[in-house]
Amino acid sequence: MPHRCSTSNELLAGLAAVALTIVAVTPANAGTATGAATEWTQVLNNGELVALVGKSGEQIQNQLTQISQLAQQIETQLNIYQNVLQNTATLPSHMWGQVESDLNQLRSIVDQGQSIAFSMGNADDVLQQRFQSYATLKANLPSNETFSSIYQTWSDTNRDTIASTLNAASLTADQFDNEETTMSSLRSMSETANGQMKALQVGHQIATQQVAQMQKLRGLVSQQMTMMGTWLQTEQTDKDLAQARREKFFGATAPSTSGGEKMKVEW
Repeated sequence: MPHRCSTSNELLAGLAAVALTIVAVTPANAGTATGAATEWTQVLNNGELVALVGKSGEQIQNQLTQISQLAQQIETQLNIYQNVLQNTATLPSHMWGQVESDLNQLRSIVDQGQSIAFSMGNADDVLQQRFQSYATLKANLPSNETFSSIYQTWSDTNRDTIASTLNAASLTADQFDNEETTMSSLRSMSETANGQMKALQVGHQIATQQVAQMQKLRGLVSQQMTMMGTWLQTEQTDKDLAQARREKFFGATAPSTSGGEKMKVEW
């Protein structure tokens, strides 16, 4: 029995201690049941706030990434626009040279005196007028006085044609310096072209210069052919005249010997 009483006393002492602990904790919390609930709600609210802040941070990071991508797109578009402006920029000046003036000088210089020029629209008619055909010469053989005038026309035509052809060649040689200056400027523009449009324009101007050179070359070749044709026409007409004279000489009737003394041998 003494042992059982000791155990009971210990149990009572433990319960008293628990009660004192509860009493001590209750004032320390200093609130009613409603107050304690409010504190726990605040703790939960703070946790939700932290979660919301974390989500907001992620959203802000995503927005910053989108803004960065948008800035890159704008920069790319600006570069494209800059390239468009650069490629569509035109040349400040154009180098065409004096093509029309040079060709006009070439035409005028070969049309001098009695020359036959390639620029004549009636060159064939002029040749036929100055150099008669064999049939015309045979039907109407010129006399000494007429032939002297005709030969003078032939000589003047050939000399003036040869001289004008040489003058045309000299003129194109004199134009080399101006043409080289033009091509030098075009080469410089081609090297400094910083856009497709400028490069295309320079190429177009160089092609125009090539066409001009071909036109001048055609003029020289045409005049050379005209000179050769005039000279050959003179040679052929001279042969035709000689042949007509030979035919007239050999076709003439021998002079009559009647009325004279008969030839006889005298011993």
